[in-house]
Amino acid sequence: MNKIKIPKNRLRKLETFTLGQKPYELENLNPDKTNNNLVDLCSNDYLGLSRDKDVIKASYEISLSQGLGSGSSRFITGSRPIHTLLEAELAEWLNQEKVLLFPSGFQANIAAVQGLANRNSIVIADKLIHNSLLVGIKASGSKLVRFTHNDLKDLENKILKFNSAQKSILIIVESLYSMEGSIAPLKEITEICKKYNVQLLVDEAHALGVLGPEGKGLSFDLSNEITMITGTFGKSFGSGGAFIACNSKIGEYLIQTSGAFRYTTALSPALAAGALKSLQKIKNNKEWGINLLIASEKWKREILRNCSYPIKGESQILSIIIGQEEKTILLQKYLEKNGFLATAIRPPTVQVNKSRIRLTIRRDLNLEILKNFTSALRNFK
Repeated sequence: MNKIKIPKNRLRKLETFTLGQKPYELENLNPDKTNNNLVDLCSNDYLGLSRDKDVIKASYEISLSQGLGSGSSRFITGSRPIHTLLEAELAEWLNQEKVLLFPSGFQANIAAVQGLANRNSIVIADKLIHNSLLVGIKASGSKLVRFTHNDLKDLENKILKFNSAQKSILIIVESLYSMEGSIAPLKEITEICKKYNVQLLVDEAHALGVLGPEGKGLSFDLSNEITMITGTFGKSFGSGGAFIACNSKIGEYLIQTSGAFRYTTALSPALAAGALKSLQKIKNNKEWGINLLIASEKWKREILRNCSYPIKGESQILSIIIGQEEKTILLQKYLEKNGFLATAIRPPTVQVNKSRIRLTIRRDLNLEILKNFTSALRNFK
């Protein structure tokens, strides 16, 4: 243990929050904070469904009848009617043959990569994919090759370089990248994959519920060209857990072979019921995603008008690029004093000199919050 050293400027501190009185507020319970009531500008609860009364009621009622936890893996005692119901409704919504539930997005991504790649595979992945996918690649034993973020030419060159290696090739991308807020050119990527007959895994974690037709994700119109899709209930759905969507043959293969599916306690019935109720509400409110993107574009314009820092993001995720770690941390603290929880994102999550304040725009934020935020940002020295 004495050999383990973490640079002092990279130390993170766990803080405790509870829900505030308003739907967009969090109360900081740490005693050293000068402002306890904070507007939440950093959680991934894009549609505010984690606090929705109907969603909470569905979770509560299923807990009374089915128990809080599943008790074991789905092969032993863990499969409940709510699991199969959620899988069926989600598969129909996404126009997929099979959906499998997992306790977390991290776990689903590991299972997805291991289901499509092994030590005889080459994985060509976008440079900005999530850590869970990288862990899955390592666990699969496959060779990892990175291509420049959203660079189609570099992707194709990497495929050409390894296409004659007598190994299967898997391409991994996200539809919406969580730190850049950038959108993958999925149509062009699917065309390249089809041209060279390689598999494609798309992580829809941040897009689902907001982007794509009726919030069905950016993969929806291209689903026949994509080998596997992963998604989560912990973001737009306001619940917890995750899923893999694929054809029935791959789905059955995962059921029979995936350790990440077989050897884990099944998703809590309460979380599954909450996710199902959220899915139904998203279906019935098709304008939510569109309206959120309109609001996000307004936030982006107003922030650009009021600060000199570059801002990235094509959706509900906006990153104000500050650069230096120390200055980014100072800005986070300054914003907290002014009533905003907007987290500093710094290495190793992002590259050195690319530290940023990452904002997530939510459906329940109003124009007064935007006005107050930009005023605070404008006065930061």
